[in-house]
Amino acid sequence: MSEVVIEVGKRHIREVNEEIQATVASGDKVILRNTLSRHNLGIGLPDGAQMHVEGSAGYYCGGLNNGASITIERNAGWGAGEAMASGHITVGGYAGMSCGAAMLGGTIHVKGDTGPRCGVAMKGGNIVVEGKIGYQSGFMAHAGKIIALGGAGESCADALWEGEVWVAGDIGSLGVDVEVVEPTAEEVADVDAILSPLGLQDSSRNWRKMISGQRLWYFESRDANAWLMI
Repeated sequence: MSEVVIEVGKRHIREVNEEIQATVASGDKVILRNTLSRHNLGIGLPDGAQMHVEGSAGYYCGGLNNGASITIERNAGWGAGEAMASGHITVGGYAGMSCGAAMLGGTIHVKGDTGPRCGVAMKGGNIVVEGKIGYQSGFMAHAGKIIALGGAGESCADALWEGEVWVAGDIGSLGVDVEVVEPTAEEVADVDAILSPLGLQDSSRNWRKMISGQRLWYFESRDANAWLMI
């Protein structure tokens, strides 16, 4: 596999993405240079594609990913990996608000912190954050795991459905309808299996696993205050 450098600059983003798609279709790896933190880079990349972003990317980088491997050297704006179905995205620094929003599968690995609502409405896959996840992360996550090694902000795991939020470190506060449970050895082993390929496995971590308390799964008029707090 050879590498093809694509200059982004101030070119029309549709033109850039068409060139990215043509390059990966030919079996070559894409190197994006001079990105200027532009938005919507590498949308809908196919299985087996590889893209490396030199520097930072703007909003929605890697959105609708369908099996590609994407690396971003520095930071990413909001919505990195939004609605991705599969593949792997690595963010070398900070990821903005709603990282992994509505994702269906695959893994997003953030080496720094994330902004608010990390994993909002996610429906599968895993988000691994070496730093701290921002406020209201995991909001209405239907499935999948958010694994934060450096703590969490306020209203963590608010209004969860069947997703899970795992946190090692301090938590600002819990969101509405959150239950903190003691994970089983098998569940910890599953998390370690996610972390191990990333070089992040550490058996000494004190995990807090957050799941839904299920009060919000069914509306009760006598308990309407719980809904009003969302």
